[in-house]
Amino acid sequence: MARIVILGAGISGHTAARYLGKWLGKQHQVIMVSPRPTWNWVPSNIWVGVGEMTERQVTFELAPLYKKLNIDFRQASAQSLYPEGDAEHASPYVTVEYTDPQRAGQTEVIEYDYLVNATGPKLNFAATPGLGPEPGYTVSVCTPPHALEANRRLQAAIAAMKNGEDKTFVIGTGHGMCTCQGAAFEYIYNVDHTLREAGVREQARLIWLSNEYELGDLGMGGMHVSNGGYVTNSKLFAESLMAERGVQWITRAHVTKVEPDKIHYEQLDGTYHEIHFDFAMLIPPFAGVGLKAFDRAGADITAAVFAPNGFMKVDADYTPKPYEDWRARDWPKTYQNPSYRNLFAIGIAFAPPHPISKPMKSANGTPISPTPPRTGMPSAAMGKAVAASIRDMLKGAPAPTHTASMAKSGAVCVASTGAHLFKGTAASMIVFPVVPDRETYPEYGRDLKLTSVEIGLAGHWMKFLLHHLFIYQATLRPGWSILPD
Repeated sequence: MARIVILGAGISGHTAARYLGKWLGKQHQVIMVSPRPTWNWVPSNIWVGVGEMTERQVTFELAPLYKKLNIDFRQASAQSLYPEGDAEHASPYVTVEYTDPQRAGQTEVIEYDYLVNATGPKLNFAATPGLGPEPGYTVSVCTPPHALEANRRLQAAIAAMKNGEDKTFVIGTGHGMCTCQGAAFEYIYNVDHTLREAGVREQARLIWLSNEYELGDLGMGGMHVSNGGYVTNSKLFAESLMAERGVQWITRAHVTKVEPDKIHYEQLDGTYHEIHFDFAMLIPPFAGVGLKAFDRAGADITAAVFAPNGFMKVDADYTPKPYEDWRARDWPKTYQNPSYRNLFAIGIAFAPPHPISKPMKSANGTPISPTPPRTGMPSAAMGKAVAASIRDMLKGAPAPTHTASMAKSGAVCVASTGAHLFKGTAASMIVFPVVPDRETYPEYGRDLKLTSVEIGLAGHWMKFLLHHLFIYQATLRPGWSILPD
């Protein structure tokens, strides 16, 4: 009997666990290690952050579900990897520290035959002084508790506005190297919708603050779409959305410091600015969770297993070269670590080989450009592919059998305003492939037949439907495995 350990129960880790539990049954042991007892459908935290949904609607308990699949759930956080074992342990192992209140602080060694690193990101608020809800001065929608606090402050601002006060809202990214602009992009439209519903939009100054070179970049270098025989870009689309709603925007910005009512930022031209705010939701930069790796003799091999940002190296080409020389084929396909065949990393936990958006530095040498997004549909695809590869390797396959390259797959993003069926709209974006392939599509890097942007009520319904569909699937309801991931 083999033992498969999965670190992290986010979208990618939970997907891998679901399929491994279904395919392996009791023939092998699957252990899930996650520091939190609940699963969170992160895309709907946006709605929690404006009071349209509750925490209970976007989370559920993991342990009862994993019991159905014979998965051993450990509420703990991973600390160190020993991919070669050591003098006491012949097998590779991971050390974990329990966060379960009944065993908090206790440590354990868990040996494995295969390990899937799906730890996701560390929310690196500390990269910008004053950023974040604790101990900073901004809010976040990255977790349900963060989103609840964001809504509390939003409702307080609305109450003050109903008493005649004017307020300034700043929403976007809190560092020059942030990713996940999409979450902030969706949130700013939900805030706009909420303010309009409350009848106080005229008293609000709403500002988008981002590290994007241009609006609509979203960490993907922007995108082109064909509409009515004309090719337009996401910059025009994003600018139109913001202009129609009276949203101001500041791009090419790196937030250097946040004070109780003031944001300091630097722009690509090297100038420094500040802006007053009453409410600010700024997405933090991401980093690896801080896992360490050691060889059999106990020597630190973290730098060999992980990239400098803390994300795990996989089957990508990490050879240093100019941005213009990178190719779509340099991106990983199997997510297997190059040094250890029984080690995989999926979702945000893997190290991308290069940015998708062109890297830039300010006149002062400060990096100001988005890092690649790796969430949502791509994360789920990675989880299922790696689970299938491990299943087949357990049956004797000498190498991974399934792939999920972001340079060969697309993604759907639906940015919706409000959770009411008949109030609100949505911007629906389909991009293929996620990583531009200029060898296959030399003009725009993507297939214009499969890349599109639409706005309307239909997309809003789709977002609402997707919320319930993915919760249904993730909770192992009847027929879950035949639904698309």
